[in-house]
Amino acid sequence: MEINQYSIVLVNLDPTIGSEIKKTRPCVVLSPNELNKFLRTIVVAPMTTNLKRYPTRVKVKHNDIKGMIAIDQIRTIDKSRVIKQYDRLSKFEIQKCKDIIRETFVD
Repeated sequence: MEINQYSIVLVNLDPTIGSEIKKTRPCVVLSPNELNKFLRTIVVAPMTTNLKRYPTRVKVKHNDIKGMIAIDQIRTIDKSRVIKQYDRLSKFEIQKCKDIIRETFVD
């Protein structure tokens, strides 16, 4: 299965510990295609329908469902956790993710 950057994938995130986002849920692939092609892991940010306005969350709407991408919950997962692939983020959503990542992690 070819997994591309900024695609939305359904991922089984369990088991988790503490405050990590749990369950099987959509996630956005953040790792670049060069890594996705050669490694057995990918870097993802989980999506949630909890619409609390945290500065590290990006608003999205896919399949007529409003949600948030949790940039504060980025994690590396094995590709075997991916159950299914959906569509991609829009150009606007991709730019918003990049802005929040830069603001959060780059000083």
